[in-house]
Amino acid sequence: MTTPIQVTDLHKSYGTVAAVDGLGFEVAQGETVAILGPNGAGKTTTVEILEGFRRADSGEVRVLGVDPATADRAWRDRIGIVSQSCTGLDLLTPREIIASTALAYRNPLDVDHVIEVTGLATKANDRIRGLSGGQRRRVDMALGIVGRPELLFLDEPTTGFDPQARRDFWSLIRALGEDGTTIVLTTHYLDEAEALASRVGIIAAGRMVALGTPSELGGSGRTSTLAWDEGGRRATLHTDRPTAEIARLASRFGGEVPGLTVSRRSLEETYLALIGPQSAVGNADEVAA
Repeated sequence: MTTPIQVTDLHKSYGTVAAVDGLGFEVAQGETVAILGPNGAGKTTTVEILEGFRRADSGEVRVLGVDPATADRAWRDRIGIVSQSCTGLDLLTPREIIASTALAYRNPLDVDHVIEVTGLATKANDRIRGLSGGQRRRVDMALGIVGRPELLFLDEPTTGFDPQARRDFWSLIRALGEDGTTIVLTTHYLDEAEALASRVGIIAAGRMVALGTPSELGGSGRTSTLAWDEGGRRATLHTDRPTAEIARLASRFGGEVPGLTVSRRSLEETYLALIGPQSAVGNADEVAA
């Protein structure tokens, strides 16, 4: 089975600014990978190279076994893209634009099914110009999945959504993943990455500075930090067995452990620690976002 995405030593510069600087990672079949990073870190450039919209300066990129820079129409039939920009076809209805887009694919999903799963059933015959921002994003999602993609790119999919709409959209993304679709998700919402992704990659200054499960990077991980007062100082212990260690400490102290605190490092804390001052490098040119 082909690994859907393979990136090795990827480089891309704009003038003197290195937008992507030796980046490498892989995405396995059926995975949902979230890519995080500050503006100017190289996320957008990386994803545009994967989608075939930009050429790398050097390095090796394989998406569904093909170099995106030289990919043909048959390859494009196998990927779906949900970008930040909305459809813009204000005089059409969602049904019309979804049906028209479906005609461009060899084996599209049923239009009524796409309308239903994207939550557009009550708005399918309204003109797009009358839809809310969240409803337009649903149209964007419908256009991204109607071609039955093996690989789906989602760029900030829930920006502007209210909390309930976000949860509904998350359910749709999870369902696509459960059906075997490989998903690459860029987002600024750390809770979204933690809720949806099997792995999270953090890009700073054009480099992949971390890649792992939300658990490994922090988030809802098992590693806890115990801290307590002993001998006039603050003692600490990192452990993935906090209950057992607390019991051991309680036994040692003969009951209550003085000043005991238990904490877990969050994904947000890991993210902020990793991007640090490196994130400033890409700000010289917004195109390197």
